[in-house]
Amino acid sequence: MLTVTAPAKVNLHLEVLGLRSDGFHELAMVMQSIDLADCLQFTNTADAQITLTCDDPSLSTGADNLVLKAAELLRARSGFGELGVSMHLEKRIPIGAGLAGGSSDGAAALVGLNALWGLGHTPAALESMAAELGSDMPFCVAGGTQLCFGRGELLEPVAPITEGLAVLLVKDPLVSVSTPWAYQRCKEISGTNYLQGEMAFEQRRQALREAPWLQPLRAGCPPPLRNDLQVVVAPETKAVQASIQLLQELPNALAVAMSGSGPSCFALFRDQDQCDQAAADLAPKLKTAGLSAWACSLRSDGVRIAS
Repeated sequence: MLTVTAPAKVNLHLEVLGLRSDGFHELAMVMQSIDLADCLQFTNTADAQITLTCDDPSLSTGADNLVLKAAELLRARSGFGELGVSMHLEKRIPIGAGLAGGSSDGAAALVGLNALWGLGHTPAALESMAAELGSDMPFCVAGGTQLCFGRGELLEPVAPITEGLAVLLVKDPLVSVSTPWAYQRCKEISGTNYLQGEMAFEQRRQALREAPWLQPLRAGCPPPLRNDLQVVVAPETKAVQASIQLLQELPNALAVAMSGSGPSCFALFRDQDQCDQAAADLAPKLKTAGLSAWACSLRSDGVRIAS
């Protein structure tokens, strides 16, 4: 049996630049892996059958699941139709939370099956296949701290973290946000302010590359945590409003923001001890508000083979 960990991500920066010629939004982001992770287990079957089970009955294990899509793509590219696998997913990342849980699981399938089936694809080749399946998936393969451009699939690594920063995640378990809806609302509300053309896009990318808080990421110059989707999601999602308000009350929080298209929100802390203490202090209010929380450290890698 082979086991791969699939970490969640948070967006330290999510800037919607404008619309691309293909109709997707052009983005300038900084994504960061955290140690809240799913676990995907593989058993080689060599019977041409690809199956998936999950310990969370609310998650579809049908053809729409990115784990199965990734497995089918990898097998098709291999040319060996007899390859088979039995996979079991242990979910820890909340579903529909803006934390790339599904994308990370799909990335884990690519990395795990590449090893299990002995296919020998390079990380760059796996990232390229991941981009065919989802905008966040190449980041999930690479992980760590990355600049993410285009739809999010174009990666540029940044200086490695030198300090033990941590995040406190908060989410209402009963609420999810549709990513397509969030971007559609963004276009409706902010579309008149979108940048136009590649030259304007590149200027914003370069400004992000040169941002002082990325040289490297550190507590002494914390990221401002911009998220352009928060502006449109929060007013229509009470769970996001409540989460942001509670996190902003924490005295040692360096910055607070929503992650991705939400509804997960997080506060950034100088170290894990401060983060753990904040989680303990906030626990009664979180329980009253019906919110779940996770105190997480930042990871310097993405999906990885654990055993």
